[in-house]
Amino acid sequence: RFPGLHTHERALEAGDRVHGATVHFVSAGVDEGPIICQSEVPVLPTDTPSELAARVLKTEHQIYPLAVEWFIQGRLQITGNRVRVDPPELQYIPFP
Repeated sequence: RFPGLHTHERALEAGDRVHGATVHFVSAGVDEGPIICQSEVPVLPTDTPSELAARVLKTEHQIYPLAVEWFIQGRLQITGNRVRVDPPELQYIPFP
């Protein structure tokens, strides 16, 4: 939703109730590559940008290894700007 820098601040300013992380292939544009997987975390009413960033970082530490594992195992199929995990599996991971 908020590509580039200062994403946590922008989520707070927008009043979003959830925010998250996306693992994607790199492309020429900023945060525009085909998405491998995503996760979300709640945005709390008292959050500061650094508190929200810490929660997002925690979920990033969960999804990045999954994406790398799927890539190494050859389970990612890219068609255009879309990625499919073979066999289909959780490409969206909620915050525990």
